[in-house]
Amino acid sequence: HIEARSFYTYYLRTLTGITRGSYKLNITAGASNDTDRVSHPLRADRSKLYMADLESALHYSLRVEAARPSSLSGAQLAALKCYVGTLVKFFPGRPCVQTYLQSLDAWLRNWTEPELPRAVLKEAMKNNRDASHPSVLPTNLTWVGCQGSERHFRGYPCGLWTIFHLLTVQAAQKGPDKELPLEVLSTMRCYVKHFFGCQECAEHFEAMAAKSMDRVASREEAVLWLWSHHNEVNARLAGGDTEDPKFPKLQWPPPDLCPQCHKEERGVHAWEQPAVLTFLKAHFSPANIYMDHAEPEPVPAAREGMGARLGTERLPEERGRGEEEEKEPEGEARAPGRPGSPEPRRPSIVRLNPKFREGAEDIVDLDSFSEQHFKSQALQAAAGRRRRISKRDTVALGRDAAAGRERRRGPGVLLREEEEDVGEGLRRSPWLRVLGLGFSRLDISLCVALYFLSSMCLLGMYTFFRLRTRARKGRPGFPMA
Repeated sequence: HIEARSFYTYYLRTLTGITRGSYKLNITAGASNDTDRVSHPLRADRSKLYMADLESALHYSLRVEAARPSSLSGAQLAALKCYVGTLVKFFPGRPCVQTYLQSLDAWLRNWTEPELPRAVLKEAMKNNRDASHPSVLPTNLTWVGCQGSERHFRGYPCGLWTIFHLLTVQAAQKGPDKELPLEVLSTMRCYVKHFFGCQECAEHFEAMAAKSMDRVASREEAVLWLWSHHNEVNARLAGGDTEDPKFPKLQWPPPDLCPQCHKEERGVHAWEQPAVLTFLKAHFSPANIYMDHAEPEPVPAAREGMGARLGTERLPEERGRGEEEEKEPEGEARAPGRPGSPEPRRPSIVRLNPKFREGAEDIVDLDSFSEQHFKSQALQAAAGRRRRISKRDTVALGRDAAAGRERRRGPGVLLREEEEDVGEGLRRSPWLRVLGLGFSRLDISLCVALYFLSSMCLLGMYTFFRLRTRARKGRPGFPMA
């Protein structure tokens, strides 16, 4: 009657003001301290699964536990290959994790040597974020639903149990019920036997598997076998030194999660196994896996490169636009640089200090300098007029100005070309030539409307006086004496 007693304990713990007194944890002195407590516990819903727990357990099982021996060979190497292959078939991971498992599985299949050194295995288990399809299994341990009140409670054992429950349910959902019913259970048995860090726990699980696992005849029976033996482990470990006082080991699922899973037969608690199977299939489904606190998925290298190129293309354009607005008078008067020079240089009349000279100085004629100076003033005035143009006209003028700037980059082009380009752009449309004088489209529209109304008024007056004149001519004259 261990199950019945555990449920009585569960109901008592749900009552307010009731504290546990039936047993005490065997905690050695100094085993628990303030530094071992979780400083910022994450909020979790026990009715949900969390991808952070699953990925953390995968990372620890592969990169820590499986990579603990100095080399793998024989049954250990076969157990690792079987474990990774089962994960590839049934683990509902994110795309980057699935790619990681597939690449690791292919690498292990191609390994033909009798021994696999630990250094080689660890190198093969590294992430590849630079590929077109990133192959990444997060390396941080983030426990959400499996987080304990202290760091040495729960964590990896909880996550590993969750993974194997998930795999048994996914195997039952995907494949024929009678085909390979022990596929996942055999994988779990081999992994726990060869890699699980708790040797005593591995021996207990091997004893349970040897006792009844061979009698499992379907994949749904495999789901129920793992669930019932997990509850058996919880009943055995309840009250032990591995139990978290904040998360006592109970028979699962409790009545508040699945009330239809429980029944009473002759005054004794019993399980409604069809309801339990339905609950397990719903609870350990991909739809119940949440991404809270999971590491963000990496961006593929091709997409990241495209974003970087777009960013670098935007930045010079925006930077150039800002410099043009701030330094337009200086830029208009500056002569274009020679090909290969880093940036255009203003000619100087006075000879500079030698330490400030980087190359040969340009000797400038004073007449040409004054001519360019007056041209720059004229261009500044034209630029001031262009700023007053409305936004829609600025777009049209911007293309001509941009073309002028592109032509100005070529060697041997004088400032006179910009004047010709601006004049040519204004000559292309009479409307732009009018608007260049400071009038907007609204002003032109009002002028046209006023002109039309004035014309109609004059036409009406002309018609009125014309009719009046005809009427006067039609009247009979006065009789002659």
